[in-house]
Amino acid sequence: MLTVKKGSKSFYVGESESAPLAEMIFSTDKNIITIEHTFVSDELRGQGAGRQLLQMLADWVRAENKKIVAVCPFAKKELTRSTEYDDVLYHFPN
Repeated sequence: MLTVKKGSKSFYVGESESAPLAEMIFSTDKNIITIEHTFVSDELRGQGAGRQLLQMLADWVRAENKKIVAVCPFAKKELTRSTEYDDVLYHFPN
């Protein structure tokens, strides 16, 4: 398991948020966390880094009582792959 850290605008793996080996970048607007982009370096590919970043972000969102919107294609796919994240997904009003 990789060590995932929370920065000011991302969850990341590596020595610093400014030079990550993997990261999930997010923005915040009131109670909505938007996942903007996910990056995983070649060095970490195939080790589940993206999923670990998403799990840490989701755990943080739960603790903060917020909801997630995903713009990032990877995050969008992972969030809807199972019911695991249903409780943190933001549902747009009809």
